[in-house]
Amino acid sequence: MKSTPYICTPKIIFNMANHKATKKDTRQATKRNEANRYYGKTTRNAIRDLKTKVGTSEFSDKLPNVISQIDKLAKRGIIHKNKAANLKSKLAKKANAAKAVA
Repeated sequence: MKSTPYICTPKIIFNMANHKATKKDTRQATKRNEANRYYGKTTRNAIRDLKTKVGTSEFSDKLPNVISQIDKLAKRGIIHKNKAANLKSKLAKKANAAKAVA
């Protein structure tokens, strides 16, 4: 029996608010959501790119910038502070392992 893949459709936000202030709040929330998604995706891409450069001098050059991005995500509340700590810890382990080999 062949299963069909689940296709995720984008969320459509209907402005169901009745008050002027709540309409504005939903507009602001949508704008913040888009910005947060952008920051999160940018940081994930930076982490992915950094992992491919393990053992090179470029890794140690870019590591502080990526850690800074992770800290900013945690500060803004986009990711949890413990997740930020775990991500930074994993990157630091990779950096230390690369130094030990070299």
